[in-house]
Amino acid sequence: MNGTLLLLLFCCAPLRAGTIAVHGHRGSRGTVPENTLPAFESALLAEADVLEMDLGVTKDDVVVVSHEPKVTPERCLGPEGEKLERAMPIRSLTLAELKKYDCGTLLNPKFPQQLPVPGERMPTLNEVFTMVKASGYAAGAKAEFNIETKIFPYEPELTPAPADFARLVVEAVKKHELEKRVIVQSFDVRTLKEVKNLAPAIRTAQLTCEELVDIVPALKSAKVDVWSPNYKWLTPEAVKEAHEAGIKVAPWTINASKDWDAAIAAGVDAIITDYPAALVEYLQTRKLR
Repeated sequence: MNGTLLLLLFCCAPLRAGTIAVHGHRGSRGTVPENTLPAFESALLAEADVLEMDLGVTKDDVVVVSHEPKVTPERCLGPEGEKLERAMPIRSLTLAELKKYDCGTLLNPKFPQQLPVPGERMPTLNEVFTMVKASGYAAGAKAEFNIETKIFPYEPELTPAPADFARLVVEAVKKHELEKRVIVQSFDVRTLKEVKNLAPAIRTAQLTCEELVDIVPALKSAKVDVWSPNYKWLTPEAVKEAHEAGIKVAPWTINASKDWDAAIAAGVDAIITDYPAALVEYLQTRKLR
């Protein structure tokens, strides 16, 4: 990890203990280029409870960590350090080809606190699991993983079929014996059902992005363990209804203190944020950790 980044994160890393779980969105997107190993290391240093990330699959069926199903000009540089002229579908590249792209140099202008990690490659899910286990950080021994199957019914060529995608993810989780520390989330319920069939011990989470009427019956039908709504549509009544059905609630992606307060007041079980260090500290000051 970049030395300046490591020092900054260490100095502001709060202690852990608590009741509302903190999910580091794409690692720590607010401070480090998203979905990179240093971003996840940042979240561990912040004592986040859960590392949240997105998954794609290469041409040779390796599960990798990326929000977009493509290597994009906004996030990565080409094999020679050049600016990309177009996005490249991850599914069209082997892992060896994908590893030639630099996904740590470019910064996201929406997050002015980001520090670059030049030369950082897109990690595999296996590499994330391995890094966390070997990290030596206190959070690494107990951190959970909230991993999203990014699948697109209208663009099936960008991913494996739902059953195959779920199988590849479950195989990676089982390889590391992490069934009890993993949540598989998705907007696409097909992969969630497949995961439950393959590995009942793995929790599943239904993502939603808008206000939905009678969402709880749908959640129960899908047999999910967690509901993860866009925070803008969150209400105390919806949280109460989900809890009555035995379903936990983890809204996304909340970065402002006033919105943290609203989520806390609504009774959520977890908060997904781009700034895990800041949220951990905020919760500690309110004795919610």
